[in-house]
Amino acid sequence: MIKAQIPQLKALLSLPKNIVIVPHRNPDGDAMGSTLALYHYLKLYNHNAVVIAPNDYPDFLKWLPGDDTVLKFETAPDESSTLINNADLIFTLDFNAFHRAGHQMAEVLEPSKAIKVMIDHHQQPDDYAEYMYSDVSMSSTCEMVYNVIEMLGDDDKINATIATCLYVGIMTDTGSFRFPATTSRTHQVIGNLIEKGAENSQIHNNIYDTNSYSRLQLLGRAMQNLKVIPDLRTAYITLSQAELDEFNFKKGDTEGFVNYALSLKDIIFAAIFIESQQDQIIKISLRSKGEFSVNEFSRAYFNGGGHTNAAGGRSEDDMQTTINKFISILPQYKNDLTQ
Repeated sequence: MIKAQIPQLKALLSLPKNIVIVPHRNPDGDAMGSTLALYHYLKLYNHNAVVIAPNDYPDFLKWLPGDDTVLKFETAPDESSTLINNADLIFTLDFNAFHRAGHQMAEVLEPSKAIKVMIDHHQQPDDYAEYMYSDVSMSSTCEMVYNVIEMLGDDDKINATIATCLYVGIMTDTGSFRFPATTSRTHQVIGNLIEKGAENSQIHNNIYDTNSYSRLQLLGRAMQNLKVIPDLRTAYITLSQAELDEFNFKKGDTEGFVNYALSLKDIIFAAIFIESQQDQIIKISLRSKGEFSVNEFSRAYFNGGGHTNAAGGRSEDDMQTTINKFISILPQYKNDLTQ
């Protein structure tokens, strides 16, 4: 979205509308923070707004203000579909291709006659939105939502509730402000959010200091499964379905595990492979340091994508076949990984 479109968007929002706000499937802190922040902002103007998440999300996000209003497509497909079909506007946040909402939800979103607004910071967006704010240099979708509210001339409307939601997304997507996309502007925005009522210490505690005993045991198993390929500066972790079951896995329990592999000295490429018998896939999270693009790697080999230094993917092969494929590909990137 360029600034020239802002007056048109402001005019669209000048009268109450039926609005659906959608995050990507398996929503994270940035997805839920941005959608709920936008929800609370739109409610200030009496819009009939609703957040429809494709599926459930981790418990450590369920304290967010407005969580009790979120509808989940997976468990309420008929009600969700009716709201989407009757929407005047649909905001898609933190993703840029309909399939990222899951194929069933995509089949309802794509033919919808609603005006589409995309706000996202991932690479290679699809061209489906009349209003598109796509910027891969941004730290998070939450920072982009802040910018949109500011461009609409409503930064004074950001209250403690909106500020809290936005803070969560920026904090989680920047790795607590340590990733390269964290700019001086990001810190300025965070400072403003604290001034507007975001309680930074409490938010951090709510997100990061709520470990269960079983999650820490699962982390221990993940560390036992950690493998290093030193000559290619790569490390990877595996977790089977049996291991997840052994430690009472809940959605979100493996969040951040891959970063332990990346934290190893001299490692610049890290991956975690997690078996999902329910989906019959191996879920893959990839992280890197420097200029090695895990987005391109994932798109080329594992049906995924994301950012230069953080991406996701999937494999329909079994665990061992997936790992063998991963290891066999690495030598092609030796120059990139060892320079």
